[in-house]
Amino acid sequence: MAAISLSKVEETAPALVSLYKSAGATLEKYGLDGERVAVYLVVDYSGSMKPYYKDGSVQALADRVLGLSAHLDDDGTVPVVFFSTEVDAETEIALADHQGRIERIVAGLGHMGRTSYHLAMDAVIDHYLDSGSREPALVVFQTDGGPINKLAAERYLCKAAKLPLFWQFIGFGDATSKQFDYLRKLDELSVPDKRVVDNAGFFHAGSDPRQVSDAELYDRLVGEFPKWLVAARAEGIVR
Repeated sequence: MAAISLSKVEETAPALVSLYKSAGATLEKYGLDGERVAVYLVVDYSGSMKPYYKDGSVQALADRVLGLSAHLDDDGTVPVVFFSTEVDAETEIALADHQGRIERIVAGLGHMGRTSYHLAMDAVIDHYLDSGSREPALVVFQTDGGPINKLAAERYLCKAAKLPLFWQFIGFGDATSKQFDYLRKLDELSVPDKRVVDNAGFFHAGSDPRQVSDAELYDRLVGEFPKWLVAARAEGIVR
């Protein structure tokens, strides 16, 4: 049973109904319907991301993540971290106020810096621990390139493997770019030598992420999550 009902979504966020239904079909496909999961969104605010804010790609991703979260978490909101060189903002998107939300947040932010993952990862970890949640968490982490501090990002991912957090990285941009080599490497870090469980996935959404169908996007967002849940429960990370 979904955390938030279809009728509630129809009432509070009618524009998200089709996304909600598509997400529900994917969750059922993977045996995740009825699971309770905290959902986070982390968004790249580096200078090269400007076109993706301008063309609505970031807002579209936020809406899709919100449609997914409505099945998994009953509070109707998704915590969002914007990052570049530092953490630029920690806020949230909500069912009742989702339209144009990304544009409103970005209007209050400053200079678009460089790309540094680990501070954003630290912000998510702190938020999760401070929330007191005992549910597992799915972190949708969007970026258009590798981080300026690769070692720090790897260390954070490996340390976070002991927490009930699964990191699903999404790349925006040219599929042939060497920028994503690091994320592919991060996705394949050895277990158990580097981390206790495989706590991350990566997929490339292309230069126009809006062209990825809802069904495909949800498939890629949650496809590795069930396997991680099994491994994390076996290790006592998720109860």
